Amino acid sequence: MPRVIFYCLASLLALVLAACSVWENTAYIGESTYNATKDLVNPDPTVETDRYTLEDPNQAKLARLFTPVDGPLGSLTRFLSDMDTYPPVDWVDVFFLRYPWVHSLIIVDKDGWMLDRFPEDPIKRISQPLVYEAKWRETFLQTVVDHPELGPEFYIGTPWFQGADFAGLIIASFDPRVLFNFCPDPDKLVIIQPKGGAWTNDKSLNTQPLQDMPWDEILEDDVSGQVEAGGRQWTWIVRYVADDPYIYVVESVDPEYSDSWLF
Repeated sequence: MPRVIFYCLASLLALVLAACSVWENTAYIGESTYNATKDLVNPDPTVETDRYTLEDPNQAKLARLFTPVDGPLGSLTRFLSDMDTYPPVDWVDVFFLRYPWVHSLIIVDKDGWMLDRFPEDPIKRISQPLVYEAKWRETFLQTVVDHPELGPEFYIGTPWFQGADFAGLIIASFDPRVLFNFCPDPDKLVIIQPKGGAWTNDKSLNTQPLQDMPWDEILEDDVSGQVEAGGRQWTWIVRYVADDPYIYVVESVDPEYSDSWLF
């Protein structure tokens, strides 16, 4: 009996030793394979911050300053134009949560009579009637700039319908100068609405020479470029809210450098 026990223990020990050997080999192979492939399976992410740098210093400056401003404005116009029926209260609540810099929201009927206004008693009053002229089945947004005593107010109107019939407008308003809060260097950026005004955070800058540029002619052929105004060189790009142009302008870093935009 002891001999049987001895042989059993010997066999068990041999199995344990064999298992350990197999495990060590397997672990070694697994570790080697992991070390060889880990960079492919689980790579360390890197961000190439210079990959998309614009070579033109004028374009680079303009892109850095106008992009953070244009983004919120574009988001607002998309959100507003998505609503084509009388807006419910919960939509209004979400609207002001997403865009707390908007001053007011107005709903009018097709004859221009005010049906609702949020808030009911806004800080700024409309100084003169807001005139929107469009074929509302073809035009989904239109802008008007008003100039009350408390400063400019930018109104964006979008149509709402009852069934297939045009029923009125949903109009959001805000001070265009609030957009400079999104700009990393607000004193260096100018926003121009041809025939509507020009706005900048730099109170010492005379924007009249920029406003006097023949923008209607310029925009017939170009969407960006350089102009000379007031004895200075400026780099600009136009963005549209529906059919209405809004031009972002910065003073050129290198007036001699001229290149085409990538977009």
